[in-house]
Amino acid sequence: MTRWALIIGLTGWLVSACTASAESPTSVAGSSTSPISRVCQNDADCAIKNVGNCCGYYPACVHKDAETFPERVAAECAKHGVSSICGFPEIPGCRCAAGQCEAKTLEHHPHE
Repeated sequence: MTRWALIIGLTGWLVSACTASAESPTSVAGSSTSPISRVCQNDADCAIKNVGNCCGYYPACVHKDAETFPERVAAECAKHGVSSICGFPEIPGCRCAAGQCEAKTLEHHPHE
């Protein structure tokens, strides 16, 4: 696999890791893994967990009982020599919207 194909595959995994539902498979660099569940019925079903990426720590809102495997992501990145330095979103909390866990947005209160 070429380096660019791997980067694209890992980028696709990151996006799918943050958006995967219980019904959709997630893959890391072409290998099948369990999907990261975001399915919820209420806000209490959701939690911020590290899903990982080639930069390292990467938080996402997922089901509170979902297993994430950031160490597997890191191992795949290291195995293929893919790494970077980048940031990650600041997630103030999670909520359940349309049956999927998602990040709450920071509320902006303009000065009066």
